[in-house]
Amino acid sequence: MNILTASINQTTLERFNQIRTQTEQICAPLEPEDTVVQPMVDVSPPKWHMAHSTWFFEQFVLGPYLKNYKVFHPDYAFLFNSYYNTVGNRVQRAERSTLTRPPLRDVYAYRRHVNEHMGELLNTLSDEKLENLLPVLELGLQHEQQHQELLITDIKYILSTNPLLPAYHAAGSVPQATNPGEATFLEVPGGIYRIGFQGEGFSFDNELGVHEVLLTDFQIMNRLVTNAEYLEFMQDGGYSDFRFWLDEGLAMVRSNKLKAPLYWLEQDGDWYQFTMHGLEKLDLHKPVSHISFYEAQAYATWAGKRLLTEFEWEAASQVYPPVAGNFQESGMFEPKAATSGTGMQQLYGDAWEWTYSAYHPYPGFSTAPGALGEYNGKFMVNQMVLRGGSCATPERHIRTTYRNFFHPDKRWQFSGIRLAQ
Repeated sequence: MNILTASINQTTLERFNQIRTQTEQICAPLEPEDTVVQPMVDVSPPKWHMAHSTWFFEQFVLGPYLKNYKVFHPDYAFLFNSYYNTVGNRVQRAERSTLTRPPLRDVYAYRRHVNEHMGELLNTLSDEKLENLLPVLELGLQHEQQHQELLITDIKYILSTNPLLPAYHAAGSVPQATNPGEATFLEVPGGIYRIGFQGEGFSFDNELGVHEVLLTDFQIMNRLVTNAEYLEFMQDGGYSDFRFWLDEGLAMVRSNKLKAPLYWLEQDGDWYQFTMHGLEKLDLHKPVSHISFYEAQAYATWAGKRLLTEFEWEAASQVYPPVAGNFQESGMFEPKAATSGTGMQQLYGDAWEWTYSAYHPYPGFSTAPGALGEYNGKFMVNQMVLRGGSCATPERHIRTTYRNFFHPDKRWQFSGIRLAQ
């Protein structure tokens, strides 16, 4: 091993340990009983998240690259595989709450086992293997950061279903949000824009396939829609007026008797919201979040505006490059209010922004061979793209080309609205 390889290995090991530690720090406030709950199929128990991200390194890194590596437990590949058909059978997603065994202490032991062997691998990795290993290892680290975000959103949903409405952590001395004032609309000139990941470093395969799009002039709202603005839509009969809704969205609203975003609760004429700090009075100045694509589209129609396409969002990020945002590192795990002003805000962080773009492959997209080819491509149907990251997203994980995607009815993520015209 030469000096350069040793330096790369040490830097990579430090980053590996930091990301793995962050996952456990997210779970630290939980009681063991919290880690096995699965109130709906979209939510996975925190214990499963911790074990699954560990299995990923065992399956795709240690097994192929560390000589004589022995798996921690022969059943764990079956228990903690998520959706990789290539590597065998698995517990079905809706049944993850049945995994009361192995106990939480064994999952932590599993994580220690894999961490120790990853250290051994990176401390002995030869020059020849480094080039092949690093892309897979980087995917594993990005994958764990995705699960950190899912952990935060899943923990919030799990605690919200507890009759005690427990807080994940205390709010601390968070300053009172100030009124961001009236939104303004910023010009984005029409023209030909290059879309897709073009830089150095990591990107997911769904960002690749750089291509040009032709856009006409449009305007983009300088901040996210607030709770106060969304409340006006509700008070104007927005949830009951069919004129604002796509047919599937109206059917969802009626079948589920929806009247407000997820986590909103009306008591004695006042609105409250369940947060990671427990039940709080609704802060009207903060961005509305935890809404479906259908709700975002209905609000935009009611407001006489529209949602951006994902290509318009990426073009806007080229005209107004985001420089900061409220991400996971803030420790708030809740959106915060924009400041008063006319410049571009909240393009990064706070809440994912629904776009009116279906999740489709870019030109030239191809699926990688083997199990890792199942990572994104097979989900490119019946889903909508979100952009920009949220308060649960790790800051080093996001890019302006990052394409998140969910089915249009999903509400448990920190998803919000930015308007266009």
